[in-house]
Amino acid sequence: MKTTGARRSLAWLPVVWCLTRLVLLLFVLKAYVFPGPDVTSDVHVIYQGWYGVLRTGTFPLEDVTWQYPPAAALAILSPGLLPFLEYATAFFVLVCVTDLAVLALLTYAGRRPGRSLRGAWVWVIGVPLLGPTVYARYDVMVTAVAVAALLAGARHPKAMGALAAFGALLKVWPAMLLLACRRRAAWVSALVTGVAVTGVFALSMPGAFAFLTFQRDRGTEVESLGALVFHVARHFGWQGEVKLNYGSIEFLGPYVNEVSTGALFLTGAAFGWLVLWRLLARRFEEHTLADAAFVAVLMFTTTSRVISPQYMVWLVGLAAVCLYFPGSRMRLPVVLVLVACFVTVLEFPLYFANVVASDGLGITLLFLRNGLLVAATLLAARALWRATVPRTLPAVPAQPVRAGETPVSS
Repeated sequence: MKTTGARRSLAWLPVVWCLTRLVLLLFVLKAYVFPGPDVTSDVHVIYQGWYGVLRTGTFPLEDVTWQYPPAAALAILSPGLLPFLEYATAFFVLVCVTDLAVLALLTYAGRRPGRSLRGAWVWVIGVPLLGPTVYARYDVMVTAVAVAALLAGARHPKAMGALAAFGALLKVWPAMLLLACRRRAAWVSALVTGVAVTGVFALSMPGAFAFLTFQRDRGTEVESLGALVFHVARHFGWQGEVKLNYGSIEFLGPYVNEVSTGALFLTGAAFGWLVLWRLLARRFEEHTLADAAFVAVLMFTTTSRVISPQYMVWLVGLAAVCLYFPGSRMRLPVVLVLVACFVTVLEFPLYFANVVASDGLGITLLFLRNGLLVAATLLAARALWRATVPRTLPAVPAQPVRAGETPVSS
C-alpha cells in the first residue's frame, strides 16, 4: 500500500510542477498580466543594466542597488548562455530550468530507502505560492545551490563545503548551512573554495566588495517586521515618508534609525542564540544539519531590516530538505512558512499599494505574514533545542554526616 502511494506521489510531482510553472512563465512573459506592480522590471531594467556593466569586466560601482557578493555576477551574466533569446526571456528560462533541477534533486534523493518525497512536494507547492516574483529574481538559483549542498552533506562533506561557500558568494545566507556541520573536511573545503573564488573576482574585476558599503546603508523596508511600528505610527501622526531608497521601498523619517538598530540587535541576539545552541548541542541526527540551517535562515530572515518576497524561496528550499528526512522536527514550522508564502503574494504584488499606504488591509496582511514567520521561528528554534540539547540536572553534592547523626534519606 505504501509502495502504491509513493508511486502515485511520484507520478503527480512532474504533472503539478509543469502546470504551476507554466502559469508562472505565462505571467513573467506577460502573456497574462499579474495584478499589482510589474515584478519583472528588476530583470528588464536593473539586471539587464548590470549585465551591460559586468560584461565590461567591472562591477556596477556607481549603483547603490548592487548589494550582492561577487559571484552574483555569474547569475546576472547567465542569460548570455542563451544568446538567441532576449535577456529577460533567457533569464526566466534559466530560472525555470534551475527550478526543475531542484525538483530532480529532491525527487532522486527522496526515493532512497528511509527518505521521503515530502520534500519534493514542499518545493513543488511552495514556489508557485510566491507568484511570478519568484521567477523574476535570481534567488531560485541561490536556493538550488543551497539545496544541493544540504543533500550532499551526509555523504560528501567536501562537496557540501564547496557548494555552501559558493552559495555564500552568490548571496551570503548559504554560509549558515555550515552551522551544524561537524565534518572538518566540509569546513576546509568551504574555506578553500571561498578564498579561491573571492581571489579570482578580486583580481579580475574591480569593485568586488563594494556591496558591503551599500548593504550597510540600508534602512527599514516597508515589509519588514520593524516596519510594522511605522505602519501603525502613521495613523497616530508620525511625520515620516515612504520612499524608494537603496533599491527598495523604505520608511524614512524620525526614529527610523532607532528601529533599524533594533532590528540589528534582534539579528545579533539570534546569532548569539545560535552560537549557544551550537556549544550545547550534543545529539546530532541525520536531519539536524538541515533543521539547523532552516532555523538559522528563518531567524535571520525574520529579524532582517528587509524582508523582500523572494527571500521566502530560501525558506521553501530549506524546508524541502528538512522534510526529505522523515525524522525532521520542522513539520509545523514548514506548514507555517508555506502559509506565509501565500500571504506574501497577497501583500506583494497583489495589494502592495495598500501596504505602501499603510491602510487596514495592508497592515493586516503584514501582521499576518510577519506573525507567521515569528511563530515559525520560535517553534522551529524550540524544536531544534529540545531535539539536540540534553536536559541534564546538576549533581547535588552529598552533605557530610556528623558523628552521632543519622543520615536522612530524601
